[in-house]
Amino acid sequence: MINKRDRNNKEVVLKAVEQNGFELECASKELRNDKKVVLTAVKQNSYSLWYASYKLRNNKEFVLEAIKQNIEAFRFASYKLRDDEEMVLTAVKQNVGAIVFASKRVQKIIQDKLC
Repeated sequence: MINKRDRNNKEVVLKAVEQNGFELECASKELRNDKKVVLTAVKQNSYSLWYASYKLRNNKEFVLEAIKQNIEAFRFASYKLRDDEEMVLTAVKQNVGAIVFASKRVQKIIQDKLC
């Protein structure tokens, strides 16, 4: 568990999130915006993307990298990305399971294209 004084210590936080991705919740705002820290957390537990900064959850390139670690992380990408047809198609190319995390609107568009 990350204590209050270590919330901004990257080395301590990295070790913690390697063991338990949910520890990202206890990290400082700065480290929740650190790509390496967040990807390490996501690799351990996809749900930890929820605790990442909105800036990262709304960054296409970062989210694509995160879903390479764990496709389930796509559910915690920003709604804007989950409603972006191009982003969803790219994610689905990596793993067809990503479609379930897309917005209903984009799911319908993709389904109509495939059928």
